[in-house]
Amino acid sequence: MSKANSLAGRRVAVTRAREQTPELAVKLTALGAEVIELPLITISKEISKQNLADTLLELGSYDWIVFTSANGVRYFFEEFFRLFDDIRALGLLRFACVGAGTAKAVAALHLKVECQPEKATAAALADALIATDSLDSAKLLVITGNLNRDELVVKLEDARAIVDRLQVYKTEQTDLTDDPAAADFRKQGADAVLFASSSAVESFVAQAGALKLSKGAKTPLAGSIGPLTSETMKAKGLPIAFEAKSPDLDSLVAALVKKLGS
Repeated sequence: MSKANSLAGRRVAVTRAREQTPELAVKLTALGAEVIELPLITISKEISKQNLADTLLELGSYDWIVFTSANGVRYFFEEFFRLFDDIRALGLLRFACVGAGTAKAVAALHLKVECQPEKATAAALADALIATDSLDSAKLLVITGNLNRDELVVKLEDARAIVDRLQVYKTEQTDLTDDPAAADFRKQGADAVLFASSSAVESFVAQAGALKLSKGAKTPLAGSIGPLTSETMKAKGLPIAFEAKSPDLDSLVAALVKKLGS
């Protein structure tokens, strides 16, 4: 079977937010898969106007701006360019990112990412920033969502950095009870279901009733995009059939192809 048809005849459920699904769906469809969209989470902009105003007034005083997701990059710069028409308003900020997708979003703005750990976790990012020996009394701005963990900020503050947080988006669970794709999933099942975030895993488990397979439906193998997602899957009792070698979509698809092809 050619690479282009390596997933021919396979049904693959994707659980990303609806606005994030197309990129993964295109990759899977190109390999011959039938894609079932189960948008278990929604991601939307949520920013306190007062916090945004306070942050932008102090923008020139920060040494680093830290992004933990591509969503953070997107929503922060939407607001930045709404208020400023010159990228130089960022001043001499240095950029740190937690993973390849986040770094790609920053690089697309022709900005240099100076700190990106090999392992795409908050702890690894904190360690990489500490290793720059630039944190003692430095001011850092961490761009977050509503579900971000405190580990990154705690480690940075322990390294004597002054850390401010700015939430720019929120992640919420969706209700798939009446969703046609969920009905199709219940009836037929799938060969695999892909998880690209801990929040999608939590929503999948929370909505077990809406996603319960009918008798005779195919039970899918569950795939994880990386360590943090796998950690949540284990905690929720969801068996992990395969995990991406690095936390990005291409690696997740490669792990899927390897698993279903074996």
